Amino acid sequence: MAENISKSERPLILVCNDDGITAPGIRKLISVMNEIGEVYVVAPDSPQSGMGHAITLNNTLRTDKVTIDQGPQTEFSCSGTPVDCVKLAVNVVLPRKPDLCVSGINHGSNSSINVIYSGTMSAAVEGSLEGIPSIGFSLLDYAWDANFNDAAPFIKQIALSVLENKLPHGICLNVNIPKASEEPYKGIKICRQARANWEEEFDARKDPRGRQYYWLTGTFVNYDHGQDTDEWALANNYISVVPVDSDVTAHAMLQTLNTWNFE
Repeated sequence: MAENISKSERPLILVCNDDGITAPGIRKLISVMNEIGEVYVVAPDSPQSGMGHAITLNNTLRTDKVTIDQGPQTEFSCSGTPVDCVKLAVNVVLPRKPDLCVSGINHGSNSSINVIYSGTMSAAVEGSLEGIPSIGFSLLDYAWDANFNDAAPFIKQIALSVLENKLPHGICLNVNIPKASEEPYKGIKICRQARANWEEEFDARKDPRGRQYYWLTGTFVNYDHGQDTDEWALANNYISVVPVDSDVTAHAMLQTLNTWNFE
């Protein structure tokens, strides 16, 4: 796809995230998407990290039109989760079905098993379930003032490629970007998700009234030494791109299960 898209051909792009509508990561993503198309932002009014694919069922949902910074984009803050944001955008806010849904740029990694917990990626998965080509972007830097500038050209390149080539229904892209450093990124690698997990601990403490509470802590452990994984790519200063399928059926297990006696 040509980088200079005429105004009449400009695609409609939905931008969302899980760090909240004021987070620097989404502000950078908005600016990149403004170079490509007509941008609508529907994002949480407060941080929603780790929400996964949660939706709001027992509370009301509210959206407010806001202006965070100058730009041609149209923005709405939402009281719900990242998935709520996508559902409301598609069914209520947007003038038509968007041509692209992008989520992020997340402050922190969503590689490997983190894709399950991620609100950023759940927004992208929800977009794919709506039949919208969707991408989740994450930068391996949790700092609020992280450098997103070096990633911008790659984000634009990936978004343009998805707009040109589309994606199958129910499949989105999980894009993770190494923390910016003095070394330029080596490029983009298409990867599989590494087999890894969190070894979790709960730090037990007591509040002033003597009641016990817990802080979740843990260590991320990569069990996968393949050189075709997202973790390998990121460790070697490549941007990783993993296709994510909403179909979580363990197809290889079907034949085995059919040999079991469930009666």
